[in-house]
Amino acid sequence: MGLPFQSIRVRLTFWYTLLVFSTLLIFGGLTYYYTNKSLSENLDWSLRYEVRWVRDYIEPQASRVRPGRRSIDAIVRQKAREPVPGMEKANEDTATVEAADEIWNQLFHHSLRSRKKTYIQIMDARGQFTYRSYNLGTDSIIVNDTIPMYLTYLTMGWLNNEQVRVAAIHEKAFTYLVGYPLGELRDLLDSLFLIFLVLIPIALTTSVFGGFALASRALKPVDDITRRARQITAENLDQTIPPKKVDDEIGRLTVTINGMIHRLHQSFAQVRQFSADASHELRTPLTILRGEIELALRTPKTPEEYRTVLESALEEIMRLTSIIDNLLMLAKADQGTYHANFSEVDLKALVDELYEDSEVLAERKNIHVELHAGKPITIVGDRLRLRQLLLNLIDNAIKYTPDGGTVTLSLEGHNESAVIAVQDTGMGIPAEEQEKIFNRFYRVDKARSRELGGTGLGLSIARWIAELHRGTIGVQSEPNKGSTFTVTLPTN
Repeated sequence: MGLPFQSIRVRLTFWYTLLVFSTLLIFGGLTYYYTNKSLSENLDWSLRYEVRWVRDYIEPQASRVRPGRRSIDAIVRQKAREPVPGMEKANEDTATVEAADEIWNQLFHHSLRSRKKTYIQIMDARGQFTYRSYNLGTDSIIVNDTIPMYLTYLTMGWLNNEQVRVAAIHEKAFTYLVGYPLGELRDLLDSLFLIFLVLIPIALTTSVFGGFALASRALKPVDDITRRARQITAENLDQTIPPKKVDDEIGRLTVTINGMIHRLHQSFAQVRQFSADASHELRTPLTILRGEIELALRTPKTPEEYRTVLESALEEIMRLTSIIDNLLMLAKADQGTYHANFSEVDLKALVDELYEDSEVLAERKNIHVELHAGKPITIVGDRLRLRQLLLNLIDNAIKYTPDGGTVTLSLEGHNESAVIAVQDTGMGIPAEEQEKIFNRFYRVDKARSRELGGTGLGLSIARWIAELHRGTIGVQSEPNKGSTFTVTLPTN
């Protein structure tokens, strides 16, 4: 058994969990960042609005305000009817004091309507506190004396044990400061962080178990296919895996495996048939050879009789040699180790040469050979193998044509292809046999074929040579009327 991590289920679960964890981590980080940014921007916007309101309210009435004379402490104490230090001076302008008090009173009520933790502080040009909101208590917002003459934001140190975000506007007469503690913002962000800290492990745990369950469910058909495929051996290749009705990946895998099993079944059947046929083909000449030699050794023979035995033995040996050579060549072709010698081949010259050879072969059976070859056609191919292909077809045509028959050779060009046909007036081939004649060792009439000296490999070799040249070979035949073998070869 392999390591656990070699399991597809474990790997799918691992990568699924890693993907979920990465997604949650990125989502959490981005959420935290943009939430912090949004809260900070909203806080700055709120402070900007507040400090501008205070500035716009005070500035038009700045001449009525006597810095350092009245403050929020005085207003609070006055409202509580407590004595206020400094109020005993009788030489103050009563109208000016009442006007200033009205300004601070309005600002005080505005502070009450604002959020409880909003701090408002106003300082005069000398740096003295002119107004401080009541929630500042004894603390104050301390800022740098060199505040620029426009709106600026500051994050100052601890005020009432909290960091404060401050919006400041510096004018000629007053400096306006509005602050808000960052504690609530930090608390909100800490709560958000805590939520992610709790939810991410829960999500990861769920993804581990859920991912493993989903992977197991998704791969269960694969286990079924594996178990069924293990039961199929060379002895029961007729069995298949039950196909799925759904056209998904598993369904296509099942179809592919069934197709492979079918091809293996055909291959095994062909191998068995080939082995049986090859054994039979090799056994027949060996049996004849052995019988003749044993008969010659049994009783003394005359020199002429020994010569006859040797000639017969040589004939069988040549037949065995031909079968073995052809089998070796087909084996190289099957393994892809055969190296063809390609060059330019003049098909018309090759057909003319074979026509002369066929007249010699057909002479003993008084068969008439005709030639119909048009203009020259040149292709790139292996001349030796092309000659072997056509000679096999011509030899078969002469063998299976009765005495006095006709064999016709023809060559013509058609749609960037060269078409070579070998036609005879022989016994013909039944329609049900025409698909099988290119199989190795297959014969339509086995007894007659052996009498004529055939090995059963000629047409198999012919088809291989045609395919070697990216061509095709086919047959049209009718019993007792003859056959036409057609070879089509590309010219480019």
